Amino acid sequence: MCPPKFPNRTISFQTMEENPPKVNKWDGNALKNALDDAVKDVLLSRFSYVESHRLLDGRLLISSIAVGFSLFALLWDWLYPFPQSRMVMCVCVVAYFIMMGVLTWYTTYLERGIFCTALNKDVAGIDPDDVWNASSSLKRFDNKYHLCLSQKTGKTGRAKEARTVLTVENFFDETGRLLYGSVVKEVLRLHADVEHKKN
Repeated sequence: MCPPKFPNRTISFQTMEENPPKVNKWDGNALKNALDDAVKDVLLSRFSYVESHRLLDGRLLISSIAVGFSLFALLWDWLYPFPQSRMVMCVCVVAYFIMMGVLTWYTTYLERGIFCTALNKDVAGIDPDDVWNASSSLKRFDNKYHLCLSQKTGKTGRAKEARTVLTVENFFDETGRLLYGSVVKEVLRLHADVEHKKN
């Protein structure tokens, strides 16, 4: 018996440039996320940078520790019902809220709206990597997208940045489809501004 024959199928993955996302123009979070994704796509594709997940990993670690305290408190209370578990429960509750405070500090002062960290690897592998950060903000009921690109030179450790304010309407068509080419132009311009700045 011959095995059944299946038609040849090729799986194709479309890039953001080939198939820009379509979002609800009245949803501020969706607009910001689409622009953030496009900016990150430009940095990683046009400059061949390597994305770093250290900031996200740090947030996940802090959150995991907080959840670990909660799960331990539940397990301990199941093994040793209240009031035997009172002391452990109190310690875990306090520890959980401390970790939430640490998480708030981490997102406010370390992440600072950064949605992409990209590394410009040294070709020779001798000098430390240059670190590029992209951060943004879009206030509620506002149409001004604030974008910042910063570079920390691995060799000297000095940082420089460039900022711009973009009008959201200029980057989406009438149907809510992202105008990827317009994002590319702005990111390339901002990237050049950072590179041309003196340390």
